[in-house]
Amino acid sequence: MTAPTAAGCAAPDQAAPLPAGLDLEKETVISGIVRSAEGEVVPGAYVRLLDSSGEFTAEVVTSAAGQFRFFAAPGSWTLRALSRHGNGDTAVTAGRGINEVSVTVAA
Repeated sequence: MTAPTAAGCAAPDQAAPLPAGLDLEKETVISGIVRSAEGEVVPGAYVRLLDSSGEFTAEVVTSAAGQFRFFAAPGSWTLRALSRHGNGDTAVTAGRGINEVSVTVAA
C-alpha cells in the first residue's frame, strides 16, 4: 500500500492548528497519534473512523508526526489504523471538546 504524497492528498493537514473560532463547548474533536508497537510515530498511516455499528464514516492519512484528527459527533467510535507496520483498533467514547487518543499498530 502506497500513501499519497502531501501534494496529491486532498485531506486537510493533520498537523495544522485547530481552526480559529472553533467552539470546543459545541464541537467534538477526536485527535491523536498512531504509533508502532515499539512506540515510534507512524507517518502515512490510514486512520478510519467507524461508528458504533462498525460502519465506515471517514478516513485521513497521518501527518509526518503520525497525527490524525476527526470532527465527529459525541458518542462511541472505533479508530482503525492501517499501515506498513501493521494494523490496530482503538475504541473511544468521545464527548464535546478535544478527545486525545493513541492508536498502536502491530503486524
